[in-house]
Amino acid sequence: MNEKVVLDRDDVRRTLVRIAHEIVENNRDAQALAIVGIHTRGAVLANRLHALVTELADTEVPLGDLDISFYRDDLGERPTAPVVHASHLDFDPDDRTVVLVDDVLFTGRTVRAAIDALFDYGRPARVQLAVLADRGHRELPIRPDYVGKNLPTARGERVFVRLEEIDGVDEVAIADAAEPVVAGKGRDER
Repeated sequence: MNEKVVLDRDDVRRTLVRIAHEIVENNRDAQALAIVGIHTRGAVLANRLHALVTELADTEVPLGDLDISFYRDDLGERPTAPVVHASHLDFDPDDRTVVLVDDVLFTGRTVRAAIDALFDYGRPARVQLAVLADRGHRELPIRPDYVGKNLPTARGERVFVRLEEIDGVDEVAIADAAEPVVAGKGRDER
């Protein structure tokens, strides 16, 4: 596969540390903060950010994860049935600042679906968005509050986020869309 690695393991670690610092800096009341990851890789990144933010804020910040499979607007267009994960929001999001975490921001449709899912659990005071990579090409007016790396990409390219917990390696890579998608090789956000 012809691809270029744009973030390696150390880059991913440094990026998450920086994002955690920004989250704490922009949310002085850590008691009103919660972190929620979007399945699958966003949930892994949220878990890592949660540990960093909890340490920096010196208080336990609630952590959750959302499956947005049935909130997507492209269910009828997908060739296969979605892989469904359980959502876990073991806290009340009402009146909290909820930081949604995802791996790649592309069209914005995944984030829209996540916001819909989140509001089924309650009414947060604010929703912020943290992404490891923003590749542009938005179709909806969604803008991240925290960005690990802006990746100017062509529409015909794909961004692959690979994480140790799922893929055995931490990296972000860009490849031509014409390249076949290999199972377990990460994915880009649609």
